[in-house]
Amino acid sequence: MILYPAIDVLNGRAVRLLYGRREEVTDYGDPVDCARRWLDAGAQILHVVDLSGAFGEASGFEKTLERIAKLGVPVQSGGGLRSMESIHRRFRAGADRVVLGTVCVEHPEVLYEAVQKYGAKIVAGIDAKDGYLAVRGWTQLADKDAFEFGCEAKALGVADAVFTDVGRDGALTGVNLADTVRMGETGLNIIASGGIRDGSDLAALKQKGVYGAILGRSIYTGAIDLKRAIEEI
Repeated sequence: MILYPAIDVLNGRAVRLLYGRREEVTDYGDPVDCARRWLDAGAQILHVVDLSGAFGEASGFEKTLERIAKLGVPVQSGGGLRSMESIHRRFRAGADRVVLGTVCVEHPEVLYEAVQKYGAKIVAGIDAKDGYLAVRGWTQLADKDAFEFGCEAKALGVADAVFTDVGRDGALTGVNLADTVRMGETGLNIIASGGIRDGSDLAALKQKGVYGAILGRSIYTGAIDLKRAIEEI
C-alpha cells in the first residue's frame, strides 16, 4: 500500500482544514519545508493540493509546486483543475499525476480528453458526503451518486481514484473502511483519504487490499509517525 503525505496549500501556506471548511484552518508553515520533512521520513510520493484554486480563488500554486518538484520526488496534485489548459499547466509545473474532481462532474468531456491524452497520469478525485459527490472545494453537493461516478470513471479508462469521505476529513475520526472497500468494487485502484487517525486504520486498509492512503492531519500532529508507518506498511 502506497502512503501519500498530503500538503494542502492555501495562500502559499501548508494547512489542514477540518471537514474541508475554509474557516477551520490550522497553519503548518512553508509547504516546501513540509515536503522536505516528509521526504526525510522516507516518502516516495507526495499529494500536493491547491486549496486556493479549489475554492475558486487566484493562487500562485504553480510556483510552490515547482519548488517541491525540484526536491526530486514524484508529486500527485489536485485542486482547481477545471480545464485542459489548467491540467497542462499543472504538469508543466512538475506534477507527475493530477487529480480531477469538480471538472469530472461539471465537464465530463474534460476528464475524457485528459485520460485520452495523459492516460494513467490522470486520477479521479471522488469526494463524497452521504453517498453524493462534493464539488467546488466541497462547498456544494452534486446530484450524482459517488459510486455510480466511480463506475463511469473506470469505464472512461481511469485506473486510480482518490476517495475522500468529506465528513471525516481532518477530524481523525477513523477511515470510512466500508465505503472505501465498496468504491474499490468499481475496479478502480482506490487511494483512501479522510479521517485516517492511526496505525490501526492503515492496517485495516492494507488488510482489505486498498491501493493507497493519503495522510494529512495524522502525520502533522504526530498521531502517525510517517517513517515508522512507511517501514511497516
